[in-house]
Amino acid sequence: MKNILLPTDFSDNSWNAIKYAISLYKEEKCVFYILNTYTPTIAHSRFMAISDHEKMSKDIVRANSEKGLMNLVWKIKSKYKNEHHSFVTISSFNLLVDEVKNIIETKEIDLVVAGTKGASQIEEVFMGSNIVRMIKSIKNCPVLAIPSNFKFKRPSEIAFATDFNRFYTESELRPLIEMARSFQATIRIVHVQYEIKALTEVQQFNLGMLRKYLGTLPHYVHTVSELNSVSKTLEVFANELDIHLLAMLHYPHSYMEKMTREPIVNRLAFHTQIPLLVIPELGMNASCYSVKKETSENPSRTLKK
Repeated sequence: MKNILLPTDFSDNSWNAIKYAISLYKEEKCVFYILNTYTPTIAHSRFMAISDHEKMSKDIVRANSEKGLMNLVWKIKSKYKNEHHSFVTISSFNLLVDEVKNIIETKEIDLVVAGTKGASQIEEVFMGSNIVRMIKSIKNCPVLAIPSNFKFKRPSEIAFATDFNRFYTESELRPLIEMARSFQATIRIVHVQYEIKALTEVQQFNLGMLRKYLGTLPHYVHTVSELNSVSKTLEVFANELDIHLLAMLHYPHSYMEKMTREPIVNRLAFHTQIPLLVIPELGMNASCYSVKKETSENPSRTLKK
C-alpha cells in the first residue's frame, strides 16, 4: 500500500494534481493524505493576549479549511469510485512546507504530488514558489509536480536527466525504477552537453552502475547538445520523443545543479508541459531509512550482519 500526500489550496492547479495522482495509481492500494494548511493573519506579539476577534478569525479559517477538505473528498469519491483508495484529511495551522515535512515523517509518505502554475500564470507564483521550497527542503521523499493544464497520460516514456558525474545509489533510484516497472515504461536517460565529447572514466562507471540498477527495464541513453539552456533542451527533447514524465535527482553542489538550478528547478516547475519527478539525495542514509521502515512494518525480522 502506498501513502501519497496531496497538498491542496482548493485551486484548479491542486485539483488537477489530485486527479493525476488518483489516475496514476488507480490500480494500486493507496492512502491519500489530503492536506490544507492555513495561516490567518493575527497581529500580536508573544507578550500580547489574542483578542476575541483574532480567535474568531482563526476559528473561521479553520472551519473553512475543514469544510473545504470534506467537500473535496466528496468530489473525489463521486467522480472516482475506487475500492483500492482511501482518504485522510489533514487541516493544519502551519506553514505548508513545514507541515509537509512533518507528515512525511509521521505517515511514512512515499510520494508528494502537488500542482504547479502554468506558463501564463508566471506572475502568480504562490503555488509555484511552494513547490520550489518543497523541492529544496524535503530530503527523504520524492516530489511529483503536475503542470496546471496537464491531462493525465499513462507514463510509458520517462526521461531521466543526468550528467553521470555523480554515483547514484539504488535506493535513490527506487522511485524511478518502481514507476517504470508499474507502468511498463521505457526510460530515456538524457545527457545534455554544451559540447559533445566522450564520457570520462568516472562518468562511464556511473553510467554502467545506472544501467545495472535498471536491469531488464527498457532504457536508452541519449546525448544531446544544449540549446540556449538545459531547460529548453529538455523541453525540446520531451516534445520530440513524446515524454510523459521527466525525472531528476536533486542534490547540492553538483555540476548539474550549478548549471541548471534556476532553469530546471524554477523554470521547469512553472513552465513544463509534463510532470516533473524530483528525487532527493539520500546517499548512504537511504539504506538505513529503508531498513528502518521495513523493520517497523515487520518487527520480528532479524537482520544478518
